[in-house]
Amino acid sequence: MALRVLVNVPARVRAGDVVEVRALAQHPMETGYRRGSDGELLPRDLIRQMAARFDGEDVFSAQLHAAVSANPYLVFWLKVPRSGVLTVEWRGDRGVAHVESVRIEAA
Repeated sequence: MALRVLVNVPARVRAGDVVEVRALAQHPMETGYRRGSDGELLPRDLIRQMAARFDGEDVFSAQLHAAVSANPYLVFWLKVPRSGVLTVEWRGDRGVAHVESVRIEAA
């Protein structure tokens, strides 16, 4: 299953500003504990990790578990030292992976 991912950051900031980064992954997050209409357990399908890097340097990461709701939405703060690229990577069960990059311009 492919992910639809949104990453929201201010387009322009001043060098040294601390900005809010919002990231959303549209994914149903099946825990593996529910039963389908046929009575069989539905297979687990979770997003397990999210990692963010600014110009290749790790700036945020999260391990997600079965208690996380569908369509996980994560918010974190980032101090922007200079213009660069923020890359957000989501990984999950069943080979799910998605990378989204956004450019941040620092004046």
